[in-house]
Amino acid sequence: MTNFPRLHPPERETLTQFLDEHRAMVLAALAGVGDEEAAARLLPATGMTIGGIVKHLAHMEDLWFTHTLLGAAYPEPWAAVGSDETWAWASAGHDSAGSLRELYAVACARSRAAVAGVDDLGRRAARSSFGKAPVSLRWMLVQMIRETAQHCGHLDLMLDVLRRGSR
Repeated sequence: MTNFPRLHPPERETLTQFLDEHRAMVLAALAGVGDEEAAARLLPATGMTIGGIVKHLAHMEDLWFTHTLLGAAYPEPWAAVGSDETWAWASAGHDSAGSLRELYAVACARSRAAVAGVDDLGRRAARSSFGKAPVSLRWMLVQMIRETAQHCGHLDLMLDVLRRGSR
């Protein structure tokens, strides 16, 4: 877990430090989780898995920052599936917890590099979003904070189920 964010940084640092804090929570959720646990459906009301969440978040990192912001081609493993968001969820059960951790860490590193290469938070993405218009880097950072935080909550619930099951 990262240290609590600085209290009075500039806007860019505020956004990136909160996103990085949530990214660290995702990686921490994988600590001690085995392959079977990462693939298990732990909450009866949903088909989400720990591995599915992590792979989905890796996809969202590359979708927003590599593909949309920079306009670059999707990196592997997304190149073959493009914007098919269901593939990450469905295929994660075949991945080891370690490979999912690495996939997410590498996607986050690409995202950090993409964001660092853009000086203006108001800069519009190279590609349109939602069939309308390009969103700003600021919008993307807030979106990824929201999305990652939401899924950290899911991960917390799933990890609690794992802990209770191992008592």
